[in-house]
Amino acid sequence: MAWATIIFLSSGLFMGWSLGANDAANIFGTAVSTRMVRFKTAALVCSVFIVLGALLSGAGPSHTLGRLGAVNALPGAFAVAFSAAFTVMWMTRIGIPVSTSHAIVGAIIGWNIFSGTPTDQGTFYQILGTWVLCPALSAVFAIAIYRCVKYGVENTTIHILRLDKYTRTALLVVGALGSYSLGANNIANVVGVFTHASPFTDLQLAGLFTLSGVDQLFLLGGLAIAAGVVTYSKRVMLTVGSGIFNLSPITAFVVVLSAAVVLFLFASEGLQAFLLSAGLPALPLVPVSQSQAVVGAILGVGLAKGGRNINTKLLGKIGLGWVATPVLAFILSYLCIYIMQNAFMQTVFI
Repeated sequence: MAWATIIFLSSGLFMGWSLGANDAANIFGTAVSTRMVRFKTAALVCSVFIVLGALLSGAGPSHTLGRLGAVNALPGAFAVAFSAAFTVMWMTRIGIPVSTSHAIVGAIIGWNIFSGTPTDQGTFYQILGTWVLCPALSAVFAIAIYRCVKYGVENTTIHILRLDKYTRTALLVVGALGSYSLGANNIANVVGVFTHASPFTDLQLAGLFTLSGVDQLFLLGGLAIAAGVVTYSKRVMLTVGSGIFNLSPITAFVVVLSAAVVLFLFASEGLQAFLLSAGLPALPLVPVSQSQAVVGAILGVGLAKGGRNINTKLLGKIGLGWVATPVLAFILSYLCIYIMQNAFMQTVFI
């Protein structure tokens, strides 16, 4: 592979690292902040299952993102991914759990406008709707799951030490599920802009199966997310896990499970096909925000417990970050593409 191609792909890896540092951190944020799971254990489990989710179930949301804007040149894809990643990294640095989904959408629209490519309005409004639906659904699931768990705990005779052990195990299990769902859903944010300009060719592995060029992109992206989890996620874990509402270990389980279910609903091609074949409504396959799902779940738990002690000031700060992220990514993307074309003489669109 040419060095130029490696350089262009580096921004996608940077995006994956930023996602791991921000969004993926939220999967185990509640467990780590309540000291039920050690950070090193959380990072290991999260990393392994993110890579599996990206490889095995990452195609659906990527197709939706491709309909929003098919970035068809590597230099353009580099500028889009870099702009989104830089926006997420800057927000992470100041401790705000923003959405990589918001960032990549803003950056893609910047490319669309610069290249004169029309933005698919249907896809755009579909994605925009999930930005509201995702935290709302997560809050609803959290309220329902919390009440079920509360009833079970209050009517059980399990010794407190055994209950503590079960809770730790449950946090690891739902954390693995959440990590898998994140890899499946959000790998589109990391390498989705490169799928129409992928430099990879299909590989035959031991004559048993084929690893397509897109699968190779997903693998690299998953590894980049894992690197972000390991190296830079602890700060956001603590912000989300304890800053909005003080969580007990059991409510931490509720939050992680609620967020995992929501991401799975927006990522599963099999579930969507089953619901549609049964004549039932199905959610779109869209890369949604793990941060939004976790924040919505924490808010749901807070409301289920009476709405007291919710840090509304921090919620307002996070909400402002969600609004500002796509705007900043859009502006930065347009500027980066302009520089790539006029300063570095690169073809940013075909």
